[in-house]
Amino acid sequence: MNIHMLNDIPPWDWPGNAAEIISKVLREKSAPGPDRVLAAELAGDPVAINDDLGNLLLTIIRDNDEPEELRAKAAISLGPALDYGDMMEFDDPDDIMLSEGVFNKVQKQLQDIYQDTDTPKTLRRRVLEASVRAPMDWHKQAIQEAYRSSDQEWLLTAVFCMGYVKGFDDQILESLKSENPDIFFEAVCSAGNRGVKAAWPYIKEIITGEDIDKPLLIAAIDASSSINPYESVDILTELSFSDDEDIAEAVEDALHNAGMYADDLSDYDDLPEDDLF
Repeated sequence: MNIHMLNDIPPWDWPGNAAEIISKVLREKSAPGPDRVLAAELAGDPVAINDDLGNLLLTIIRDNDEPEELRAKAAISLGPALDYGDMMEFDDPDDIMLSEGVFNKVQKQLQDIYQDTDTPKTLRRRVLEASVRAPMDWHKQAIQEAYRSSDQEWLLTAVFCMGYVKGFDDQILESLKSENPDIFFEAVCSAGNRGVKAAWPYIKEIITGEDIDKPLLIAAIDASSSINPYESVDILTELSFSDDEDIAEAVEDALHNAGMYADDLSDYDDLPEDDLF
């Protein structure tokens, strides 16, 4: 089986040697560039990622002789493993993607790469976007600096990162007024990730609007359950009969999550409204 065959089947059907197939392509510098980029992307899948692949991705990121596109893809591929490690920690050795030692190594080296201002811009952005999946103290200042930039690409990165690092609700709300569709999209996602309840009017307008871009609509549906689990149920129910399978599936997931959020919040009925999120 080669890397393209691996890409053509769902990860849960990958063979037991999938990580080895991916690793072989990544190590072979004479392999076609697109193949290595694809391998870097697949390396981040939970089915494949392990300590060996994590270390290999780090090696690629740090290698100035490697193509920037490959280095950037390698950085992004480490994000899910960082997210999982940060959430699940390392209590169960059978339920990890990266060992604690490699997890900490990845965190430290990504910080070093980001803070080296000689690092190419795109790679620095991807390193920041990946590393915030397991937030550290330095991220807040990095996001603030990116958000204050006049560079729209850095601003886009900042708004994405705000979905993983708390303390940026005001900036997320400000970004929901952006005329840049990419920044607006990331603001919707970040508002949902952080449960920014003041973002509800924007989310509601998207869900109830007409001729809404499909990815934006799905992002708003996903965000609705954490932002306003009560009111979102009635609105989402109307979309549950959509002929579009992706939209119907997003609605089903959001309705399930809304029920979970509502149950969680019912334990805090006596708290002031501002303390609920």
